[in-house]
Amino acid sequence: MEQNWMQLLDQQNQLSRVMETNRTAQTYGLMLSEQDAKLLLKERGRALKKEKRVEFGEGILPKMIYEFCDCPYLNQEHYVETLVRLQDIFYLYKNEMLDEITDDELLNFMREQYETVCFGDLDYLEGTCLDIFAQAIRAGYRGYRVTDGRSEYGQFDEVKRWDYELYLEALQELCWR
Repeated sequence: MEQNWMQLLDQQNQLSRVMETNRTAQTYGLMLSEQDAKLLLKERGRALKKEKRVEFGEGILPKMIYEFCDCPYLNQEHYVETLVRLQDIFYLYKNEMLDEITDDELLNFMREQYETVCFGDLDYLEGTCLDIFAQAIRAGYRGYRVTDGRSEYGQFDEVKRWDYELYLEALQELCWR
């Protein structure tokens, strides 16, 4: 089936918007080729279909690139693969959170956890951080609206993290033995 001229124009505009992100991302050593951008847009379509979602306008991809491009855990070697996975995770959790959370709130939450709790581990982001947060939202939690999705995970995190005080405590225990 042939695509109409409006679909072709929309695809070209989306491609152009994704390619524009290179201006910012290249300052962090990240760059998308036109082939990479086309792959990302194709994967976007696949993810939307899989999650039974519809998106109008430019979509989440350019926003996602701008949000994540300065993360220390992103590198050129895995840039496209990471963006594909982040897109998949984003659409999955828009559904899991029953569309209660805005795109910006979800992106802020994802970015913060990716960098501070997950240390670049997408499996942990998807399977733990976002899962726990989605459960809270489905249970009626709305506190993220005040913070725009920032600094929310600590109250739901079930894992005690290493911090300076905990490190000193463990070190003292070792020294006293």
